[in-house]
Amino acid sequence: MPPERYLRYLLPPSLFHTQRTKEILNVNPTIEQKRKPLELVTVSVYSYDAHGVTEATYDDVESVFHCKADAANCWINIDGIRKEDVEKVSAHFGIHPLLSEDILSRHQRPKMDEVDGILYCLLNMLYFNEEQGCVEVEQVSIVLGKGFVITFQEDPKRDVFNAIRDKLRVSGSKLRTRGVDYLCYSLLDTIVDSYYLVMEKLGDRMESVEEEVIRNTNTVAMARINNLRKELIVLKRNIAPVRDIVNNIIRSESELLEETTTKYFKDVYDHIIQAYDLSENYRDVMLSMQDLYLNNVNLRMNEVMKVMAVVTCLLAPATVIGGIFGMNFESIPLLHNKWGFLAAVGLMLIIPVWMIGMFRRKGWF
Repeated sequence: MPPERYLRYLLPPSLFHTQRTKEILNVNPTIEQKRKPLELVTVSVYSYDAHGVTEATYDDVESVFHCKADAANCWINIDGIRKEDVEKVSAHFGIHPLLSEDILSRHQRPKMDEVDGILYCLLNMLYFNEEQGCVEVEQVSIVLGKGFVITFQEDPKRDVFNAIRDKLRVSGSKLRTRGVDYLCYSLLDTIVDSYYLVMEKLGDRMESVEEEVIRNTNTVAMARINNLRKELIVLKRNIAPVRDIVNNIIRSESELLEETTTKYFKDVYDHIIQAYDLSENYRDVMLSMQDLYLNNVNLRMNEVMKVMAVVTCLLAPATVIGGIFGMNFESIPLLHNKWGFLAAVGLMLIIPVWMIGMFRRKGWF
């Protein structure tokens, strides 16, 4: 086993992940978040209709302004968020300044807004870090307008939309034949489906921790339970509000949403409800696991106390006999008898043996 795999359990900060607690709890969306300056922003454009699809990649947002005038449906994916780029795109595509602030903000609660003919969704993509055993969050903003969908992502190196890109390249697929509202549904559905992948990883971790708790009730097992509970907090915090997002879209009367697409959003709603219920089940399992740990600790303590009590009881006759014959009286029975010592020692051995037999008949051990 590599040294880093077991050395991390010897260091308290690595074992209990106190820094992770600070990251989870100290979230204040009203504080302006400073982003690292990005040297390069990648803009991917997919212009498509039933007859074909055109893909293009640019290094600046000005190159995509022609998409608004195109007759074909357009998906603009911006990897990397810079304030000046968001302001330019918002000004060109008619995105309200309040929505621009939400795009630039961090640690926002997932939500859905409809302002000036623009339907805006903000939610998080979730990834599971195998090395650190934690859930990583990436904020994504989805802007639905007339004939276009714009997605803003923080991390240019990863997302969960590759399946959508592949479907756009397939002739005759529903994405190609339907409008941009169906593309918006597909994006939301892909993000929600990716939640199940993260929950599967957490479920595997929970099984291994449960086995460890049953085999070895120690500090490491308790630390792993505590760390998993933190990740479940992150999971539930990001899943629960998505129900409201999809529900508001279903109840929306926006002209951007076709009536035939509503049933697809209902399917996403069913998926997110199921994901939320599963996260609740995970929480219940973690609480049961914590109770199991405490019960095992109490059981071990009771076993230790029982052994100590039995040993104390077995030593009590020897203590009493030794105390009696050790008294400073001139006349003590068998004091000057050559068999007195052997008789005392014999009693010290016979009585504990008799007590052991009695304890076993009563089933005390």
